[in-house]
Amino acid sequence: MADNKDPENTLLMETSQGDVVIQLRPDLAPNHVTRVKELAREGFYDGVVFHRVIDGFMAQGGDPTGTGMGGSEKPDLAAEFNSEPHVRGICSMARSQSPNSANSQFFIVFGDAGFLDNQYTVWGQVVDGMDNIDKFKRGEPVDGPDKMISVKVAADTTADEKPADAGDNNDKASK
Repeated sequence: MADNKDPENTLLMETSQGDVVIQLRPDLAPNHVTRVKELAREGFYDGVVFHRVIDGFMAQGGDPTGTGMGGSEKPDLAAEFNSEPHVRGICSMARSQSPNSANSQFFIVFGDAGFLDNQYTVWGQVVDGMDNIDKFKRGEPVDGPDKMISVKVAADTTADEKPADAGDNNDKASK
C-alpha cells in the first residue's frame, strides 16, 4: 500500500524509530496539506520532537519548542473539518480550543479516536511505518522524546533518498 503513486502528495518522514510514509489527502483538507508540504520543504519539521505521546491514543509533534505551545511563524489555518474517521494511522492537525488555530502541530492516531471526528482536520494517513510510530516513548511531556529526523515531500527526493518501501522499487530514474 505504500506504493508511491502520487509523489507530490506523499510525505517521507524519517524518525528516530525508523521511516514512515504518509499519504497526503488534499481532497479532504487542501489548505492543511499545502501547509504541511510547505513546512516540510522549508525543513521546519527536521529535528522536531513528538512532545506528547499517549498510549492507545496518539503521538503529537510539530512544535519547534517541544513544549506543545509553539508553532510556525505562518498564520493559523481555518478549520477544514471533514468526515474522515480518526482511526489508526490518521494524521490530523492539533489546535487550541479555537477551531481555526491549527498551525504546524499535528498528531498521528494509534487507535480508534472517533470522539475527534468532525472536530479536527484530517490531512493524511500513514500507509507504511506505523510500527515505527508505535515504538515512540510515551509521556506528557515525553522524557527523551522521539523525533522527526527529516520530513520530505517524495516528489522532491531522488530515488536513492527514498526508503526502499516508498514505492520506487529502484527501477525508476531519479528525478
